[in-house]
Amino acid sequence: MFKGLEMRSNSMISFVKFILVCFIFFTFSLTYGQWGPSYTPVRVIVSPDHNDWNYKLGESVLFSISVYKNGNPIEGKVNYQIMPEKMESVDSGSLQLKNGSATLAPRRMNVPGYLRCKVTLTNEGKIYEGMATVAFSSHQIIPTTTMPEDFEDFWRQTLLQNKDIPLNSKLTKIEELSDEKLDVYHVKFQNYKLGSYIYGVLSVPKNGTKFPALIKVPGAGVWSHFMFQDTDALKGMIVLDIRIHGIPIVMNDHNEIYGELWNAALNDYWTFNLDNKELYYYRRVYSGCVKAVDFIHSLPQFNQEDLGVSGGSQGGALAIVMAALDQRVDYLVSYYPALCDLTGYLNGRAGGWPHLFDKKNSKFHAKSDKIETSKYYDVVNFARILKVPGYYCWGYNDESCPPTSMQSMYNVISAPKELSIMKDAGHYTYPEQKMVTDEWIYQKLSGIK
Repeated sequence: MFKGLEMRSNSMISFVKFILVCFIFFTFSLTYGQWGPSYTPVRVIVSPDHNDWNYKLGESVLFSISVYKNGNPIEGKVNYQIMPEKMESVDSGSLQLKNGSATLAPRRMNVPGYLRCKVTLTNEGKIYEGMATVAFSSHQIIPTTTMPEDFEDFWRQTLLQNKDIPLNSKLTKIEELSDEKLDVYHVKFQNYKLGSYIYGVLSVPKNGTKFPALIKVPGAGVWSHFMFQDTDALKGMIVLDIRIHGIPIVMNDHNEIYGELWNAALNDYWTFNLDNKELYYYRRVYSGCVKAVDFIHSLPQFNQEDLGVSGGSQGGALAIVMAALDQRVDYLVSYYPALCDLTGYLNGRAGGWPHLFDKKNSKFHAKSDKIETSKYYDVVNFARILKVPGYYCWGYNDESCPPTSMQSMYNVISAPKELSIMKDAGHYTYPEQKMVTDEWIYQKLSGIK
């Protein structure tokens, strides 16, 4: 009897551990991007003939197509499209699979950039898709956006104005997350103008007196906080996880409220006051991220020396912005950064999220005042003045943040930099990439392992 109880108990513990792992992965996916690929019985695989997916200008690429159902090749017709990412197709058509395979005629590019092959197949009424995006001399991609003459002065004055706003910070302990290892707090601090706040969750280790710190900045959207202990804080660092919209992150029925804000009052917040650089929505956001550095430096537990920032997508952009604007930031990790080379679409190629000037949005935003404002917030221009060592990650198959936009930003960085590319990755991070970036930032921040 006891043996049976023990077996059932162990099974229950294993199940709980499994659920916990899934939950942590889910929350991380939401913070740094989207879910990774989900299970599908049909797999459409598009493979270029270079293992590294990299080609020289004028060199031919052969795309091979393989389709499997439950691991076995299948017959059928596939449709394909060839295009620079996020742009109109330059070629399209259909092919008949033979033993689950087909090969496209050679393709090439004569300008630096990325060429994407998308393939779809319909099976039992469902559409399945695969793609591969290859690089042509991507190290030669030059940004289309330009830096305004007063760019640095504009941000210098903005931060000076924000410096005069008192922090007026408040910490409220979260008892259910605090234990013998960590003290966890809801926090808020003033930003941008009197009565305007940034909210977040602060985790402080207990096993010492002074610690390095890591600020985490969020991806796009309107999010509350996911209430579990921060694994980075458990490594022995102060972690501040902020939200950018000036909304308290813990409230009754907060999920419903945040969803309503996302779909109504804060819908398309990245377009608010785009015609005025002084009033554009991201001015308050960028200022608030720097104000978070002030907050960290106000903490008696901070060692006043070692500070990193990290984020993905919108958060990847904010990490670069923070490090460029505040010399107190020592290191950054940026996953598939958004807001890069926004004017790409006005120059015949993909621009970065939120795609302000693509075909759909250009009729609303492709106006001289909005284009000019975008230059003050384009991450490319922050990358141009960046002096902080950084680690960057993305994939060639990203459809939210096109690789052209990210690579153009990366190419102008003169600071020490490292890049991890998972070629087939979309707008998400593989666990292997996260492990590498974790090790990198841990070692940078006082040699934590």
